[in-house]
Amino acid sequence: MKYLVEMSNISHKFDTLLYEDIGFRLLGGESIAILGASGSGKSTILNHLSTLLPPQQGTIHLTGYQNIYSLNEKDLLFLRQKILGIIFQAHYLFRGFNVMQNLQIAELIAHINIDMKMLEDFKIAHTLKQQIGELSGGQQQRLSIARVLTKQPKILLADEPTGNLDKDTALSVMQYLLHYVKVNNAALVLATHDQNLAHLCSMVVLLENKTLRQIQ
Repeated sequence: MKYLVEMSNISHKFDTLLYEDIGFRLLGGESIAILGASGSGKSTILNHLSTLLPPQQGTIHLTGYQNIYSLNEKDLLFLRQKILGIIFQAHYLFRGFNVMQNLQIAELIAHINIDMKMLEDFKIAHTLKQQIGELSGGQQQRLSIARVLTKQPKILLADEPTGNLDKDTALSVMQYLLHYVKVNNAALVLATHDQNLAHLCSMVVLLENKTLRQIQ
């Protein structure tokens, strides 16, 4: 059985211990939501998976790449550009460019066409000629998610991706992410405070008392 995501025996601390000996595994088509209080380490787990922060103990395997922090720079670059899609709380959009130009940058990297149906589903198809500064916070968030999905990543890492959205739009975006995961046999790791959205995932874990406890 080939897992897309495997975290094993992960421990990490900053000034104090965040978590000890935690892990989980995801197959294609599966999703996991990580719940926990602010400062519990949810975003740090995503940083481990994104190749940005090595854990102080444990191993991470992604899509057949064993122990990602032992990979050479060429393989790490491939993971970052082709395998991972990272949705941050901040938008990281290119100001000075319009919506279409922001999407075309992702299109050039991924060598695939922009999915206009997705833009319609995200309710931003009508904004293509607008500058980034002319968009609302919610529109910018939806655009940043659409830009990530344009590169068709195999593993999605999402840190509070619906935090700037109203309830109905947040639900719509979450349902689209889960649909993407199923259709593309991808995997989603979601860090969130929203329990209602979390329980849409195939697995829910609570990061508490320095450990991960499965609650769904």
